[in-house]
Amino acid sequence: MEETANYTAVGRRKESVARVWLRPGNGKVTVNKRSFEDFFPRETHRILVMRPMEAARASNKFDVLAIVSGGGMSGQAGALKHGIARALLKSDENLRVTLKKPGFLTRDPRAKERKKYGRKRARKKFQFSKR
Repeated sequence: MEETANYTAVGRRKESVARVWLRPGNGKVTVNKRSFEDFFPRETHRILVMRPMEAARASNKFDVLAIVSGGGMSGQAGALKHGIARALLKSDENLRVTLKKPGFLTRDPRAKERKKYGRKRARKKFQFSKR
């Protein structure tokens, strides 16, 4: 690992896309030019995002700079988690097993189901009236 190296990756979840840059540092996370705690006020989202860093034991080796767009808070947290895992893999190929086993490198394929005609939403039907 080079000390001046920057590692970039893209993570996706639902409609969200996260562009991630890893730089050597002490673990500072910046999302959309805002602090990590400011961008993700929920503790669960912050824990979710940092799981790949903790699994790779890189929490205090890299600073994370991310640009996240699209979707909602949970989708953006998932996209950032995916992007961080992919960037960590670029930094050290030996982390593949460590990141693959808990599923950090797998893009979560779940997305909103499309609305069908004759229905209120994807599966919800209009109220049935017998008379």
